[in-house]
Amino acid sequence: MTRFTNGVEMHFFSRLSTPEIGVDELDGLIQNGTVRVLDVREDWEFSRGRVPGAVNVPLKKLPVRAPQLKRDKPYAVICESGSRSRSATDFLLGQGFEGAVSVKGGTSAWARTNRPLVRA
Repeated sequence: MTRFTNGVEMHFFSRLSTPEIGVDELDGLIQNGTVRVLDVREDWEFSRGRVPGAVNVPLKKLPVRAPQLKRDKPYAVICESGSRSRSATDFLLGQGFEGAVSVKGGTSAWARTNRPLVRA
């Protein structure tokens, strides 16, 4: 599927299954320092509360900003509930970001488990 955002063509690949992890696994990966967390929510959502260490690149800006992302670790992609993160994960995998995964349930699931949120 192709979608245009701010004049930029975005290609989203329909996969049979987008790789996903739960918040328990995400927490372990963060603790081990083996993953980067990419939050694809809008800026106003990100400022309400985010997973510690997450960087924000809203989904609509991802095609333009993806080339600036570091490639030293895989990305765990998170949004509010898991929908946008699946699209972003598929996009990143299509761009050669090996090991990218979507976080099931998103930031909402993280918060429901009483894990810390950073508020800006």
